Amino acid sequence: MSFTAAASGFVVFLLSVPVVQGQDDWGVTYTPTKICALKGSTVDIRCTYRYPANLDHLTITAEKTLWFTKQEGDEPVDLRTDSEYEGRVEYHGDQKNCSLRITDLRETDSAVYKFRFITNHPTGSYTGSPGVTLTVTDLQVQLTRSRVTRHSTQAELKCHSSCRLAGRPSYVWYKNGQKIKEGTSSSYTGYFDPGDSYSCAVKGQDDFHSPPVCVHDDRNCNRVTYTDRSICALKGSSVDISCTYNSYRDDVESKFWFSPKHSRRWQDSSQPEDLSGDSEYAGRVHQFEAERGRITLTITDLRESDSAEYRFKFKTQSFEWKSTLPGTTLTVTDLQVQVTRSSVTRYYTQAELKCHSSCRLAGRPSYVWYKNGQKIKEGTSSSYTDYFYRGDRHSCAVKGQEDFHSPPVCVNGHTCIRVTYANRSICALKGSSVDISCTYSSYGHSVESKFWFSPKHSRRWQDSSQPEDLSGDSEYAGRVHQLEAERGRSTLRITDLRESDSAEYRFKFKTQSFQWGNYFPGTTLTVTDLQVQVTKLSVNRHSTWAKLKCHSSCRLASYVWYRNGQNIKEGTSSSYTGYFDPGDSYSCAVKGFEDFRSPSVYSPKVPSVLVSPSGETVEGSSVNLTCSSDANPAATYTWYKENGNPDHKPLKTGPQLDFVSIQSSDSGEYYCAAENSLGGKRSDSISVNVTYGPKNTSVLVSPSGETVEGSSVTLTCSSDANPAATYTWYKENRTLHQGPEESYSFTSISSEDSGTYHCQSDNQYGQFNSSSLFIDVQYAPKVPSVLVSSSGEIVEGSSVNLTCSSDANPAATYTWYKENEASPEASGQTFTITDIRPEHSGNYYCEAQNRRGRHTSTLQLTVMAAPWKSTAAAVTTTLLLVIILLIFVFLWIRRKRASKQPSGPGERPDNGLQLNQGHVCDTSAAAQTQPTDRQDDLYYATVHFSKTQTDPLYSNFRPQRREEEEETVQYAAVNFKRPQTDPGTRSQEADEDPSELYSTVQKPYANPRF
Repeated sequence: MSFTAAASGFVVFLLSVPVVQGQDDWGVTYTPTKICALKGSTVDIRCTYRYPANLDHLTITAEKTLWFTKQEGDEPVDLRTDSEYEGRVEYHGDQKNCSLRITDLRETDSAVYKFRFITNHPTGSYTGSPGVTLTVTDLQVQLTRSRVTRHSTQAELKCHSSCRLAGRPSYVWYKNGQKIKEGTSSSYTGYFDPGDSYSCAVKGQDDFHSPPVCVHDDRNCNRVTYTDRSICALKGSSVDISCTYNSYRDDVESKFWFSPKHSRRWQDSSQPEDLSGDSEYAGRVHQFEAERGRITLTITDLRESDSAEYRFKFKTQSFEWKSTLPGTTLTVTDLQVQVTRSSVTRYYTQAELKCHSSCRLAGRPSYVWYKNGQKIKEGTSSSYTDYFYRGDRHSCAVKGQEDFHSPPVCVNGHTCIRVTYANRSICALKGSSVDISCTYSSYGHSVESKFWFSPKHSRRWQDSSQPEDLSGDSEYAGRVHQLEAERGRSTLRITDLRESDSAEYRFKFKTQSFQWGNYFPGTTLTVTDLQVQVTKLSVNRHSTWAKLKCHSSCRLASYVWYRNGQNIKEGTSSSYTGYFDPGDSYSCAVKGFEDFRSPSVYSPKVPSVLVSPSGETVEGSSVNLTCSSDANPAATYTWYKENGNPDHKPLKTGPQLDFVSIQSSDSGEYYCAAENSLGGKRSDSISVNVTYGPKNTSVLVSPSGETVEGSSVTLTCSSDANPAATYTWYKENRTLHQGPEESYSFTSISSEDSGTYHCQSDNQYGQFNSSSLFIDVQYAPKVPSVLVSSSGEIVEGSSVNLTCSSDANPAATYTWYKENEASPEASGQTFTITDIRPEHSGNYYCEAQNRRGRHTSTLQLTVMAAPWKSTAAAVTTTLLLVIILLIFVFLWIRRKRASKQPSGPGERPDNGLQLNQGHVCDTSAAAQTQPTDRQDDLYYATVHFSKTQTDPLYSNFRPQRREEEEETVQYAAVNFKRPQTDPGTRSQEADEDPSELYSTVQKPYANPRF
């Protein structure tokens, strides 16, 4: 019993007892019959077999052996022809010994494998049953939580597989990609932080570790998971290696891909370095992140030396992924044509050709076969069997990767028709020259024509299937030369290279009997222009710490660096790091091609700002501000408005600041800042003055509030305009004033100034009218006017309207008074007396009042008695006069008598009437009992006796006046008609002047009605 494991594989025996299956001398022995192996590893399945030496007088030999897991009908399917195993199975052993090796194991490889051999005897074939059971397992970390807190989780982790591993395997545990523990126990117990991830592997099989798990959270923890554990790619092609990653807490500060294979090149072997800085990968590696958390490394123009393991590393402020876990293994293979001859004749060879690679290509590739540069076959089989004539040359390629074909082979030997290019790809600098060469053989036939062509220009050919000589192409006129320094070697030289020259170039020749095909790939030329890429690392006040990289689209050898045109560094590194002053410029070149330097890089010069269109900037127009600066790398631009922007916030990024319809609010000072990786500068400020016609015109009154007659009032017209507006003032569309002044003033405003005002502002860009403003001048009532509805005599019993009106603002209220009466007669503009009587005669006045003041006017009203009352009035008057006369005589006689009797001491004077000094004594009882303190307040009545009936008797009185009354009172005359006498006679009393009779009347407490 024996077992041998592949160097990169892992095999476990579950049953290690040999099993011999056979009958008599026929049999197969499997050792062991059950195997458990890890996913991704390699396994060897071993057996021995036997058959009789002689049977039926025939010496027995094994003619064919094979391994299989399934059958098609009665025939087993050889694993070597099964597409699922293509490139992953190998047969090893000799007579009586057999071995099957399967690489890059997959879970689908779990099956029963059987061995079959076929001898030269007609019935001499044998299959060993039941075979070997292979189980492919993937390690998994099983989690059992016992306690979860806010900051940690107590748990047990177990490294689990779907089948039992042989012996006593040791396990390796990883935390965040770093090895932390190793031992025979498959379990690991402890406290686990929320951000940590864990995985396990079997000792000695560290490349086949379990996927990482998050103990605290099923997804959110530090981890890196590779999409593919292994990748096979063709030499010269490109490959994408990707992974997903996650940072538990902090933002990622740096991330890059590296290869442990190159650790000897690192400054510190424990600190990986970014693959993009490795000169061996210069221009061939690119890192991009199409979506957050998924990053891809692309390697172009693959070489066999690129076969290595690639890992990803990231750092945060507080954490670093250690990256000791295996990453993705890349194998770069070159296709080869393997020839198995079965028979050879003078003119042809019967053989099987196999398109072979050192690793299994992804998917189910199809293959393309070429004969003398011409495509002849395409299919899923990697083999091609046929009769091959002398001189023919064959090669193969993978479908979709035709540019990366195998080297051609001569089936009949080393001499055959061929074209072999010296280089599959060439990189050359723009402006330089390049030589593209090949060797060719016509297998003894005389070459009639030969030339170089480019499939890129097939549209220029007269027949797209018939290439034309490149020397006749006008685009290459004077720049291409075909050289042949030795027989069988042709060289195409292209001078003054341009980037448009990047293309594939092929060589073609013809003989009398055949021509070399047009489809066989040739040499790909890439013309690159050197560029200095700048990565800003830090900035201080006077300089910038940055990294410069001499970049090209393909890998170059040695570099030269220049500062301000002076050589400062040479070497294989394409990078240069240091402090850069604002005024310095840098460029690079390839060693040996110093004349083809890169453009210089430098920080921006002071930017300039251009305004378009020039001249006046009118509101509503389209205006563009353009910022430009000489800088390399190209500058980025940021716009600022200097005034009105205290926070100094940028307005916009980009070289142009556009105003589709500029507004007055856009007026101000603007500047732009230009910046690149080497520094920055700001432009001088430029003033943008937006002109526009008047708008928002309005009128303001000062002082505000009510306008009182006699006050000083100013109207101010305000308007937004640029340039400043002139103003015109209007009252009811009548022009008052025009000029630059904004104000219109009233020193002492009057009621006549009331009205509607507005102003108009105008400049050369337009005009604008304000809304109308009504000035309401308030004033006290003017002297009222009083009107009586009757124009003739007012006769007793008629109806009379007294009307009062006054000019006032606000409108006045009216109150009517009769003289000597405190209470008003009526309120309102009209006072109506419906049944007028003589006692209504007298002085009436109306009072007009508002909150600004008051004024009064007086009206004398005389009421005429009715005609039927005139006679009675005359008689009554006569009798009254007689009685007064008798009383007068009586009092006079009594006084004469009293004057003759002197008064004794203590006697009071007589209270009788005294006729001296114009006093009239009241003999009435009411007068005698009147209190002495009231006798000073007297009203005097003068009674005249008219000599004729037409002489009126006037009653003169002074009415009680209101304190505020200022106007002179008009007296009302009341006429008393006497009885008519004979006009021819005249009484004695009529000839004499009547004496005045004075009557002292005590003032009553209440206002009397007259």
